[in-house]
Amino acid sequence: MTTRWLTPDEQRAWRAYIAASHLLEDAIDRQLQQEAGMPHLYYSILAHLSEAPERRLRMTDLAERTKITRSRLTYAVTRLEKDGAVRREGCPSDRRGSIAVLTDAGTALLERTAPGHVETVRATLFDHLTPEQVRQLEEMFTGVARGLQGGSPGSVPPEELPWRRRSSGPCA
Repeated sequence: MTTRWLTPDEQRAWRAYIAASHLLEDAIDRQLQQEAGMPHLYYSILAHLSEAPERRLRMTDLAERTKITRSRLTYAVTRLEKDGAVRREGCPSDRRGSIAVLTDAGTALLERTAPGHVETVRATLFDHLTPEQVRQLEEMFTGVARGLQGGSPGSVPPEELPWRRRSSGPCA
């Protein structure tokens, strides 16, 4: 099999993506650590729960939305539980599964933290882009994510997606 090396344009684009993604994640993590004592992942968990009906999601659904393994999610939710931001409940249809629920304290934390987080996202990313570039960015990364999850060449087999790596019941 012949290696398909990146063209010079692709190499520059790849390196620009890597540099920007690392710098963005660092800036967002620093802001969230300073203002709320939590990493970006924990904020994302709280945000996803806040958008869910009744502020609750099955752990497997939350893992899929955050694009992480269930074991990593379990660790993060355990920490958020200790802080009183999230609680877990058993799943009524599957005793092995659990549901993450955003508490009132978690909602208050999210409401206090969201303005600074949004300002950091705006200042570090969107203030550097035109409206057309924002549209293109969404289009590009939606296509990349769809391709990685969709059974096309180079995509991750469905059973190897991070949130599916372990068998689960309906509420796990």
